[in-house]
Amino acid sequence: MSELHGRYAAYAAALRDGVLGPAGQTPADLRRAVVARAARLGGGADRMDAPAVPETLAGYVDTVARHAYKVTDEDLAGLLRAGNSEDALFEVTVAAALGAALGRLERGLAALRGPLR
Repeated sequence: MSELHGRYAAYAAALRDGVLGPAGQTPADLRRAVVARAARLGGGADRMDAPAVPETLAGYVDTVARHAYKVTDEDLAGLLRAGNSEDALFEVTVAAALGAALGRLERGLAALRGPLR
């Protein structure tokens, strides 16, 4: 995902750094992969250097990024039964929401700039 510029760049960077920082129940690489996948789904630039999201979480990440309102209690219960903790699922959810938002922001700003010349 490209770097943001302008008025809210510092806020977006602080939010991204908070979600992707070293503290957390999930590995930072997993959170980075979730943000990158969700950003692509949100319309952001493709990041080939991001690690892959584990298949067991990929569908959930896609749902959060595209249609968060469709996440059900059963979806979360299944992920918990699969061995994920509530804290880990919270972090994955926040990372997916952040990635989708940043991807949409990137795409929206590109539309405002107009066609490339």
